[in-house]
Amino acid sequence: MTVVVVPFREGKSRLSPARHVRRSLALAMLGDVLAAAMTIGETVVVTDDAEGVALAAELGAATLDDPGDGHGPAVVAGLPHRADGPVLVVNADVPCVVPQDLRSLLDATPAGGLALVEALDGTTNALGLSAPSMFSPLYGPGSADRFVEHAHALGLEAVRAAIPNLAEDVDTHDDLDRLQLRVGPRTQAALVELDREVAL
Repeated sequence: MTVVVVPFREGKSRLSPARHVRRSLALAMLGDVLAAAMTIGETVVVTDDAEGVALAAELGAATLDDPGDGHGPAVVAGLPHRADGPVLVVNADVPCVVPQDLRSLLDATPAGGLALVEALDGTTNALGLSAPSMFSPLYGPGSADRFVEHAHALGLEAVRAAIPNLAEDVDTHDDLDRLQLRVGPRTQAALVELDREVAL
């Protein structure tokens, strides 16, 4: 059975200077990501955010505590260490994702290897691992190249999958303006609500 790991933290400060706006958008994007992930397999949200835990429970996803040392350790905490099947790792800020995107990533993952979806800035938005043991916490600037190099150093195949909805992450409000017609329903609703607030 496929396991999907989704690390979640409050939205980046670049998304909005207002904390309530960041939280509203981050939770909405998480909801859209989980809606896609839950159709693929067992989904685990790694977070120390109480509202993130509540949303995951509402949608039927499992939760684990974020150890608090960054994105990589959060993923490690969510990996099913006793399992040997495929794992998808999906960031919580890709609100355009639909189930077919995750199935495409799963299909692109080679047996005994990994697949990744690179963001426009060279970071990594999603990983497909044929087994959890293939993961190494290599996130940060240029991480897509590091994941490929890591796989090759282990003698494993690495595939760069071109999946537009997974490549489009949201770092700033400009990203949301650009993607607003493609984002999922929860993110659409949050944007409408925030526009109403501005109009009042």
